[in-house]
Amino acid sequence: MSATTNSTHDVDVLIVGGGIAGLSLASALAGKCRVALVEAEPSLAYHTSARSAQQLIPSYGPAPVQDLTRRTLAKLAGAADAGSAAGGRPLVWPSRFMLVGTWADVGQASHAGMQPLSRDQARTLVPQLREDAFEAAALDPDSVRVDAAALLAYHEERARAGGVEIQVGSPVHTAQRVGEGWLVGAGAEGFHAANVVNAAGAWADDLAILFGVERLGLQPYRRTAALVSLAEPLDPDLPMVAAADNTWYFRPDEAGALVSPSEAEPSRAEDAVPRPGDIEATLGLIRSVADLKPTGIVKAWTGLRTSPKDGLPVMGFDPEGPGFFWLAGQGGYGFQTSSALAEDAAAALLAGPDALRSGASPVSETQRALDPHRLSVRT
Repeated sequence: MSATTNSTHDVDVLIVGGGIAGLSLASALAGKCRVALVEAEPSLAYHTSARSAQQLIPSYGPAPVQDLTRRTLAKLAGAADAGSAAGGRPLVWPSRFMLVGTWADVGQASHAGMQPLSRDQARTLVPQLREDAFEAAALDPDSVRVDAAALLAYHEERARAGGVEIQVGSPVHTAQRVGEGWLVGAGAEGFHAANVVNAAGAWADDLAILFGVERLGLQPYRRTAALVSLAEPLDPDLPMVAAADNTWYFRPDEAGALVSPSEAEPSRAEDAVPRPGDIEATLGLIRSVADLKPTGIVKAWTGLRTSPKDGLPVMGFDPEGPGFFWLAGQGGYGFQTSSALAEDAAAALLAGPDALRSGASPVSETQRALDPHRLSVRT
């Protein structure tokens, strides 16, 4: 343990990472066991969770992700105690989502639950779309917006009220296995934890190395977005519109419009920022498909979406790292799977590492699909 450690706290679960994954798990575990959460940055949700597009799309992603999304939306819609965090407003509200592109691209990208639209129907919904810019469209009428800041605050409030100790500006610098637990140095504090949860986002593989655990090949990918002002405001009820080939999206916003090139460029774990020309190129592309009349860039940012090769989140105990639990690799599904993932992760942590493989407690097909065993080269 580092000589700078002031004191050691005994906990059942130490969560490393204060984004939506870590905070929602802390909220789910609050009052059920002794929990601490440490975040390396000076504030919670500093990286990807603060840079979300805030659109939750039930038809988005493979079957396990869609299952988690349905369950998360149900939990958020029923979060009656979220009023203070959301300023009395709901955490989520209806906000349709539409794909446009060639017949082939829309057919490949759309999923069950999406309604096919003709080009005329699509342009009736979004008159700004250029008639010659696409052939087909599909609409997800059940998509919603989320107040990301309110949801993060909601989980933080619930966690603190349930006795969870939260420390920011506390990067993990040492870790060693001691008896049946982990002795962890984070910032100026020490923790003796029965279980450590790796909710470190883009740094999840790096954290695993610090704990002597095998990397799972989690790769961060850049995703840039910007708020732009418009000469003519958009109807706030317009759907979010995305290219079926993942080359752009736009959505109405109070500032004008939210736009993105939807890039997925591999990156190292870093505090990512837009590169020169990224947003200008995006605006040029969107001008070619929609008559938005942008007049300037209000704000631009880049986040990192981290996922393994199969594109599914990772949730469960490590195959060979005792008491080391993965909650990472959510890619672009972080907010829309967060509450269900937290519920499942909390149940798994409370049940213990042998429950999944012994059959001691019920395990869903989704939970099995997310098990880190699938990515380990040792199993």
